[in-house]
Amino acid sequence: MHTTRRALIRRSGLGAAGLLLPPTLVGGGHVRAQATPVVSPGTAPLPTADRVVIDLPGEPDSLDPALTYDANGWSVVHSVYDSLLDYGTDGQLRPLLAESFAQTDPLTFEVRLRPGVAFHNGEPLDSRAVAFSVNRLLDPALASQIAGNFAAIAAVEEVDPLTVRLRLGEPAPYLPAQIAAWLAILPPVYAADPANDVAANPVGTGPYVFGEWRRGQDLTLTANPNYFAGSPKGTPIARTVTYRVVPEPSTRVADLLSDGADLIRDVPFDQAGEVEDGGAAVIAAPVSGVAFIRIATDTPPFDDVRVRRALNHAVDVDAIVGALLGEGPRAAGLTVPTSLGHDPALAPYTYDPDRARALLEEAGQGGGFATTLELASTERRDAIEAIVAQFGEVGIDVQLETSERARFNERWADPTAPPLRFVTWRPLFDPYTLMNLVVSAEGFLSRHANPTAQPLLEAATVEPDPAARAARYGELNRVLRDEPAAVYLWQLSARYGAAADLPAWTPRPDEFVLPMARG
Repeated sequence: MHTTRRALIRRSGLGAAGLLLPPTLVGGGHVRAQATPVVSPGTAPLPTADRVVIDLPGEPDSLDPALTYDANGWSVVHSVYDSLLDYGTDGQLRPLLAESFAQTDPLTFEVRLRPGVAFHNGEPLDSRAVAFSVNRLLDPALASQIAGNFAAIAAVEEVDPLTVRLRLGEPAPYLPAQIAAWLAILPPVYAADPANDVAANPVGTGPYVFGEWRRGQDLTLTANPNYFAGSPKGTPIARTVTYRVVPEPSTRVADLLSDGADLIRDVPFDQAGEVEDGGAAVIAAPVSGVAFIRIATDTPPFDDVRVRRALNHAVDVDAIVGALLGEGPRAAGLTVPTSLGHDPALAPYTYDPDRARALLEEAGQGGGFATTLELASTERRDAIEAIVAQFGEVGIDVQLETSERARFNERWADPTAPPLRFVTWRPLFDPYTLMNLVVSAEGFLSRHANPTAQPLLEAATVEPDPAARAARYGELNRVLRDEPAAVYLWQLSARYGAAADLPAWTPRPDEFVLPMARG
């Protein structure tokens, strides 16, 4: 899959995937295979490569899938665990551990599990595992930030060993998208013995088996010899995979060029030529995600929409992307072309510092003001510093506050935290998660309230018809364009560095770096 030397693959925006219909239940309320049978007999062929080393810019906060919130962690979690559904390279939902996934009425999803699948400890995949995994995620004692995405599930009914019904308390058309991203299926052994720590001893059905985690250094997985053939995730590319924690981009590039790493994440835009000149390849891949600066509206002056509009006009996104990042085009809101309800006709804010100053004057902030912006330590500080400098040009003095990823994730709704925070969010196939967690007045991560947007958001949440739901999100996006919840920055793309002898490998639109090859 990787290119030859001097062959940087560039794809503008989100490529052909953005032309497809949004991921919805297909085939009259079922998710089913599109061209080939879901179930293939036997196990996947073992990889021929001995070892692949992958450099990531950060390590997981946890290996508990319910407590992992960033792409580095998801890369490991989705290698060890499977969910009932998965996103294909086209952004469409595919059955994974489910053989079929059907909505039989507005308040019921029926899941038929793939037969013959076993967990890494030998336990069979069955309806008990699904019930345990759902109920554990919803347990308030776990305090998962994404438990609210599954709150519509009122009960899990174990019909027979391979059949499960999810009974809902209210319509939840967004649920399949949440399941694909967040619901890792765990074996019931964790319920049988509370001493079994999910984070310390990860056991899934996934393509790789957990080996060892040396915190701050590396994490080793081995290929699952019993992984089932026909998985939409693809097939493992190496018998052993080591994820290494390498925060410094130039060090990751040096690792790649010195044969210390086979695959690296986040090749800096200005080092792509160095990678190619050194005999490696740069793989540029579209990502269903967006970068933005969340604006808290619970504190002045950000409760004034004119100030929020001024912030958007103050940033020359195209210049920053062109000079530093090489990402996708400027975003007009919190969706991208692969998102349900995305409106391609919605125009991004223009870079207009004079208009920004005028809006601040109208809002009574003509003399400027000071504030703070928080970013995670894994993000590109130079790009954020460029944004801060442009804020300063219109009279907004912004101080940067850098936090470790775990602390950053803990402070989303903290009223004492900085009112501005830089965010990269993926995947965005279904905007429910971002909108309901961050934009809704009731969101677990929210410091935002908009009485115009709130009823639209609530209506989109429960609308069962996919076309009508897309239309509601489109209307919501137009409201959030005029009454911004954020400084809308750029659509995400990914750049990976690949050694010339890297086995065939497939990047994913959710940016999880799984050591897998898809056909």
